[in-house]
Amino acid sequence: MPGQRYLAAFSGISLYFRPRRHLMTASGHRAEMTDRFAVRDQITATPGRPTTAA
Repeated sequence: MPGQRYLAAFSGISLYFRPRRHLMTASGHRAEMTDRFAVRDQITATPGRPTTAA
């Protein structure tokens, strides 16, 4: 089943984007996620996340 293949692949990386937030501060969580998304962007050769205009 296609859904099974997706879940099998996703389960290997899902925890990477769900750090144990209850163990860190909000600023620490933001910094960690910024680093993790930067690594993801390098690996997948995708441009960075769009910024919001303020």
